[in-house]
Amino acid sequence: MTNSLVLFIKQLINGFQVGGIYALVALGYTMVYGIIRLINFAHGDFIMVGGYVAVFAVPWLLGMGMPGWLCVVAGIVVCVAIGVTTEKVAYKPLRGANSLSALITAIAVSLLLQNTALLLLGSSPRPVSTIFEASTIQLGAVQVDSVSIITIAISVCVMVGLQLFVKNTRMGKAMRAVSEDKNAAILMGINTNRTISLTFAIGSGLAAVAAMMYCAKYSQVQPYMGSMLGLRAFIAAVLGGIGSIPGAMLGGIVIGVVESLTKGYISSQLSDAVVFGILILVLLVKPTGILGKNVGEKV
Repeated sequence: MTNSLVLFIKQLINGFQVGGIYALVALGYTMVYGIIRLINFAHGDFIMVGGYVAVFAVPWLLGMGMPGWLCVVAGIVVCVAIGVTTEKVAYKPLRGANSLSALITAIAVSLLLQNTALLLLGSSPRPVSTIFEASTIQLGAVQVDSVSIITIAISVCVMVGLQLFVKNTRMGKAMRAVSEDKNAAILMGINTNRTISLTFAIGSGLAAVAAMMYCAKYSQVQPYMGSMLGLRAFIAAVLGGIGSIPGAMLGGIVIGVVESLTKGYISSQLSDAVVFGILILVLLVKPTGILGKNVGEKV
Protein backbone atom coordinates (compact mmCIF):
# COMPACT_ATOMS: atom_id res chain seq x y z
CA MET A 1 0.00 0.00 0.00
CA THR A 2 1.53 3.30 -1.09
CA ASN A 3 2.04 6.21 1.30
CA SER A 4 -0.41 8.38 -0.61
CA LEU A 5 -3.14 5.74 -0.29
CA VAL A 6 -2.42 5.33 3.44
CA LEU A 7 -2.68 9.10 3.89
CA PHE A 8 -5.97 9.17 1.98
CA ILE A 9 -7.47 6.38 4.11
CA LYS A 10 -6.34 8.11 7.32
CA GLN A 11 -7.93 11.38 6.22
CA LEU A 12 -11.08 9.50 5.27
CA ILE A 13 -11.29 7.86 8.71
CA ASN A 14 -10.69 11.22 10.41
CA GLY A 15 -13.44 12.68 8.25
CA PHE A 16 -15.87 9.96 9.30
CA GLN A 17 -15.04 10.55 12.96
CA VAL A 18 -15.52 14.32 12.77
CA GLY A 19 -18.54 13.78 10.55
CA GLY A 20 -20.04 11.52 13.21
CA ILE A 21 -19.84 14.38 15.70
CA TYR A 22 -21.40 16.78 13.20
CA ALA A 23 -24.12 14.22 12.51
CA LEU A 24 -25.05 13.97 16.19
CA VAL A 25 -25.38 17.76 16.38
CA ALA A 26 -27.22 17.96 13.04
CA LEU A 27 -29.73 15.39 14.32
CA GLY A 28 -30.61 17.80 17.12
CA TYR A 29 -31.09 20.64 14.63
CA THR A 30 -33.24 18.53 12.34
CA MET A 31 -35.42 17.15 15.16
CA VAL A 32 -36.36 20.63 16.39
CA TYR A 33 -36.79 22.09 12.90
CA GLY A 34 -38.89 19.13 11.80
CA ILE A 35 -41.39 19.71 14.62
CA ILE A 36 -41.72 23.49 15.03
CA ARG A 37 -39.77 24.88 12.04
CA LEU A 38 -37.27 26.58 14.36
CA ILE A 39 -33.53 26.71 13.70
CA ASN A 40 -32.18 26.54 17.24
CA PHE A 41 -28.84 28.32 16.90
CA ALA A 42 -28.29 27.83 20.64
CA HIS A 43 -27.96 24.09 20.01
CA GLY A 44 -24.20 24.32 19.50
CA ASP A 45 -23.85 25.92 22.92
CA PHE A 46 -25.61 22.96 24.54
CA ILE A 47 -22.52 21.02 23.41
CA MET A 48 -20.36 23.55 25.23
CA VAL A 49 -22.42 22.96 28.38
CA GLY A 50 -22.00 19.19 27.97
CA GLY A 51 -18.27 19.71 27.53
CA TYR A 52 -17.96 21.60 30.81
CA VAL A 53 -19.95 18.87 32.54
CA ALA A 54 -17.31 16.43 31.28
CA VAL A 55 -14.53 18.67 32.59
CA PHE A 56 -15.83 18.33 36.14
CA ALA A 57 -17.50 14.90 36.00
CA VAL A 58 -14.73 12.79 34.45
CA PRO A 59 -12.10 13.36 37.21
CA TRP A 60 -14.75 12.61 39.86
CA LEU A 61 -15.79 9.40 38.09
CA LEU A 62 -12.18 8.26 37.64
CA GLY A 63 -11.50 9.04 41.29
CA MET A 64 -14.45 6.82 42.27
CA GLY A 65 -13.05 4.00 40.15
CA MET A 66 -15.74 4.33 37.46
CA PRO A 67 -15.19 4.74 33.70
CA GLY A 68 -14.97 8.31 32.43
CA TRP A 69 -17.53 7.76 29.67
CA LEU A 70 -20.29 7.71 32.31
CA CYS A 71 -19.98 11.51 32.25
CA VAL A 72 -22.44 11.34 29.35
CA VAL A 73 -25.22 10.54 31.85
CA ALA A 74 -24.57 13.76 33.79
CA GLY A 75 -24.18 15.64 30.53
CA ILE A 76 -27.52 14.40 29.22
CA VAL A 77 -29.30 15.36 32.45
CA VAL A 78 -27.85 18.89 32.47
CA CYS A 79 -28.29 19.52 28.73
CA VAL A 80 -31.85 18.19 28.73
CA ALA A 81 -32.71 20.43 31.68
CA ILE A 82 -31.27 23.49 29.92
CA GLY A 83 -32.84 22.58 26.58
CA VAL A 84 -36.35 22.06 27.97
CA THR A 85 -36.08 25.21 30.13
CA THR A 86 -34.97 27.20 27.08
CA GLU A 87 -37.95 25.93 25.11
CA LYS A 88 -40.40 26.78 27.89
CA VAL A 89 -38.99 30.22 28.71
CA ALA A 90 -37.65 31.54 25.39
CA TYR A 91 -39.34 29.70 22.51
CA LYS A 92 -42.81 28.73 23.70
CA PRO A 93 -44.05 32.36 24.02
CA LEU A 94 -42.98 32.96 20.39
CA ARG A 95 -44.77 30.08 18.69
CA GLY A 96 -47.32 32.41 17.15
CA ALA A 97 -44.74 35.06 16.25
CA ASN A 98 -42.91 35.43 12.95
CA SER A 99 -39.82 33.37 12.19
CA LEU A 100 -37.49 36.38 12.51
CA SER A 101 -38.43 36.86 16.17
CA ALA A 102 -37.72 33.19 16.90
CA LEU A 103 -34.38 33.38 15.08
CA ILE A 104 -33.28 36.47 17.02
CA THR A 105 -34.30 34.79 20.27
CA ALA A 106 -32.25 31.69 19.39
CA ILE A 107 -29.18 33.85 18.75
CA ALA A 108 -29.81 35.68 22.05
CA VAL A 109 -29.98 32.37 23.95
CA SER A 110 -26.71 31.31 22.32
CA LEU A 111 -25.00 34.54 23.42
CA LEU A 112 -26.47 34.17 26.91
CA LEU A 113 -25.03 30.67 27.33
CA GLN A 114 -21.64 31.71 25.97
CA ASN A 115 -21.32 34.76 28.19
CA THR A 116 -22.58 32.90 31.25
CA ALA A 117 -19.85 30.28 30.74
CA LEU A 118 -17.32 33.07 30.16
CA LEU A 119 -18.33 34.81 33.39
CA LEU A 120 -18.40 31.69 35.57
CA LEU A 121 -15.54 29.65 34.12
CA GLY A 122 -13.28 32.13 32.34
CA SER A 123 -12.04 32.26 28.76
CA SER A 124 -9.08 29.89 29.11
CA PRO A 125 -9.58 26.38 27.66
CA ARG A 126 -10.21 23.72 30.30
CA PRO A 127 -8.57 20.31 29.79
CA VAL A 128 -10.73 17.19 29.83
CA SER A 129 -9.45 14.02 31.45
CA THR A 130 -9.35 10.82 29.42
CA ILE A 131 -12.89 9.68 28.64
CA PHE A 132 -11.99 6.50 26.76
CA GLU A 133 -8.92 4.35 27.17
CA ALA A 134 -7.94 4.66 23.54
CA SER A 135 -6.19 1.76 21.86
CA THR A 136 -4.84 1.45 18.33
CA ILE A 137 -6.20 -1.03 15.81
CA GLN A 138 -4.00 -2.08 12.92
CA LEU A 139 -5.82 -2.45 9.59
CA GLY A 140 -3.09 -3.43 7.17
CA ALA A 141 -0.77 -0.45 6.87
CA VAL A 142 -3.32 1.90 8.49
CA GLN A 143 -3.58 2.51 12.23
CA VAL A 144 -7.03 3.45 13.56
CA ASP A 145 -7.63 4.61 17.13
CA SER A 146 -10.60 3.13 18.95
CA VAL A 147 -12.14 6.57 19.60
CA SER A 148 -12.75 6.99 15.87
CA ILE A 149 -14.54 3.65 15.64
CA ILE A 150 -16.60 4.38 18.78
CA THR A 151 -17.65 7.79 17.43
CA ILE A 152 -18.76 6.39 14.08
CA ALA A 153 -20.58 3.47 15.71
CA ILE A 154 -22.43 5.70 18.20
CA SER A 155 -23.51 8.09 15.42
CA VAL A 156 -24.92 5.28 13.28
CA CYS A 157 -26.68 3.65 16.26
CA VAL A 158 -28.24 6.95 17.34
CA MET A 159 -29.46 7.67 13.80
CA VAL A 160 -31.02 4.20 13.48
CA GLY A 161 -32.54 4.41 16.96
CA LEU A 162 -34.07 7.83 16.26
CA GLN A 163 -35.48 6.68 12.95
CA LEU A 164 -37.10 3.64 14.59
CA PHE A 165 -38.41 5.80 17.45
CA VAL A 166 -40.01 8.34 15.12
CA LYS A 167 -41.49 5.72 12.79
CA ASN A 168 -42.73 3.10 15.25
CA THR A 169 -43.49 4.57 18.68
CA ARG A 170 -46.56 6.45 19.87
CA MET A 171 -44.58 9.57 20.74
CA GLY A 172 -42.72 9.38 17.44
CA LYS A 173 -46.01 9.30 15.57
CA ALA A 174 -47.16 12.26 17.66
CA MET A 175 -44.02 14.14 16.59
CA ARG A 176 -44.76 13.43 12.94
CA ALA A 177 -48.35 14.55 13.39
CA VAL A 178 -47.31 17.83 15.01
CA SER A 179 -44.76 18.45 12.24
CA GLU A 180 -47.42 17.90 9.56
CA ASP A 181 -50.22 19.99 11.09
CA LYS A 182 -50.09 21.19 14.68
CA ASN A 183 -53.74 22.30 14.79
CA ALA A 184 -54.99 18.98 13.43
CA ALA A 185 -52.79 17.16 15.95
CA ILE A 186 -54.44 19.11 18.77
CA LEU A 187 -57.88 18.10 17.47
CA MET A 188 -56.75 14.46 17.50
CA GLY A 189 -55.95 14.72 21.21
CA ILE A 190 -52.15 15.03 20.93
CA ASN A 191 -50.48 17.07 23.66
CA THR A 192 -48.38 19.35 21.46
CA ASN A 193 -46.62 21.06 24.37
CA ARG A 194 -45.38 17.74 25.72
CA THR A 195 -44.39 16.59 22.23
CA ILE A 196 -42.37 19.73 21.56
CA SER A 197 -40.70 19.52 24.98
CA LEU A 198 -39.76 15.89 24.30
CA THR A 199 -38.26 16.92 20.97
CA PHE A 200 -36.09 19.54 22.67
CA ALA A 201 -35.12 17.00 25.33
CA ILE A 202 -34.00 14.48 22.69
CA GLY A 203 -32.08 17.13 20.74
CA SER A 204 -30.35 18.41 23.90
CA GLY A 205 -29.48 14.86 24.94
CA LEU A 206 -27.86 14.32 21.55
CA ALA A 207 -25.81 17.48 22.15
CA ALA A 208 -24.47 15.91 25.36
CA VAL A 209 -23.46 12.75 23.48
CA ALA A 210 -21.77 14.89 20.81
CA ALA A 211 -19.95 16.80 23.56
CA MET A 212 -18.55 13.55 24.97
CA MET A 213 -17.29 12.47 21.55
CA TYR A 214 -15.83 15.93 20.89
CA CYS A 215 -13.99 15.95 24.23
CA ALA A 216 -12.70 12.42 23.58
CA LYS A 217 -11.07 13.73 20.39
CA TYR A 218 -9.92 17.24 21.31
CA SER A 219 -9.61 17.08 25.15
CA GLN A 220 -10.36 20.71 25.89
CA VAL A 221 -13.38 22.95 26.34
CA GLN A 222 -13.85 26.73 26.08
CA PRO A 223 -16.94 29.00 26.05
CA TYR A 224 -17.03 29.57 22.28
CA MET A 225 -16.42 26.00 21.15
CA GLY A 226 -20.08 25.48 20.22
CA SER A 227 -20.32 28.37 17.76
CA MET A 228 -18.36 27.03 14.79
CA LEU A 229 -19.21 23.43 15.63
CA GLY A 230 -22.90 24.33 15.59
CA LEU A 231 -22.57 26.19 12.28
CA ARG A 232 -20.85 23.24 10.61
CA ALA A 233 -23.52 20.90 11.93
CA PHE A 234 -26.22 23.26 10.65
CA ILE A 235 -24.61 23.15 7.20
CA ALA A 236 -24.61 19.35 7.48
CA ALA A 237 -28.33 19.38 8.30
CA VAL A 238 -29.08 21.66 5.33
CA LEU A 239 -26.92 19.56 3.02
CA GLY A 240 -28.63 16.32 3.99
CA GLY A 241 -32.09 17.86 4.04
CA ILE A 242 -33.09 19.59 7.26
CA GLY A 243 -35.97 17.74 8.85
CA SER A 244 -34.66 14.37 7.61
CA ILE A 245 -32.95 12.10 10.16
CA PRO A 246 -30.98 10.04 7.58
CA GLY A 247 -30.21 13.32 5.80
CA ALA A 248 -28.62 14.76 8.95
CA MET A 249 -26.41 11.69 9.24
CA LEU A 250 -25.44 11.81 5.57
CA GLY A 251 -24.77 15.55 5.67
CA GLY A 252 -22.58 15.24 8.77
CA ILE A 253 -20.43 12.53 7.21
CA VAL A 254 -20.08 14.44 3.92
CA ILE A 255 -19.07 17.67 5.68
CA GLY A 256 -16.62 15.81 7.94
CA VAL A 257 -14.96 14.04 5.00
CA VAL A 258 -14.76 17.22 2.91
CA GLU A 259 -13.25 19.15 5.83
CA SER A 260 -10.69 16.42 6.54
CA LEU A 261 -9.63 16.07 2.90
CA THR A 262 -9.36 19.85 2.56
CA LYS A 263 -7.07 20.03 5.60
CA GLY A 264 -5.00 17.09 4.37
CA TYR A 265 -4.55 18.04 0.72
CA ILE A 266 -5.22 21.78 0.35
CA SER A 267 -4.96 23.90 3.51
CA SER A 268 -6.34 23.79 7.03
CA GLN A 269 -7.01 27.53 6.76
CA LEU A 270 -9.35 26.99 3.81
CA SER A 271 -11.46 24.21 5.36
CA ASP A 272 -14.13 26.57 6.69
CA ALA A 273 -14.30 28.39 3.34
CA VAL A 274 -14.87 25.10 1.53
CA VAL A 275 -17.58 24.03 4.00
CA PHE A 276 -19.45 27.32 3.69
CA GLY A 277 -18.99 27.17 -0.07
CA ILE A 278 -20.82 23.84 -0.01
CA LEU A 279 -23.69 25.53 1.84
CA ILE A 280 -23.97 28.22 -0.84
CA LEU A 281 -23.82 25.62 -3.61
CA VAL A 282 -26.53 23.48 -2.01
CA LEU A 283 -28.82 26.47 -1.52
CA LEU A 284 -28.37 27.42 -5.17
CA VAL A 285 -28.76 23.94 -6.70
CA LYS A 286 -31.03 21.99 -4.32
CA PRO A 287 -32.28 24.10 -1.39
CA THR A 288 -34.13 21.13 0.15
CA GLY A 289 -30.89 19.16 0.53
CA ILE A 290 -29.91 15.71 -0.70
CA LEU A 291 -32.73 13.81 1.03
CA GLY A 292 -35.09 16.72 1.57
CA LYS A 293 -38.50 16.96 -0.04
CA ASN A 294 -40.15 19.91 -1.69
CA VAL A 295 -43.13 21.09 0.33
CA GLY A 296 -45.77 23.28 -1.27
CA GLU A 297 -46.90 26.38 0.59
CA LYS A 298 -50.59 26.65 1.44
CA VAL A 299 -52.30 29.87 0.31
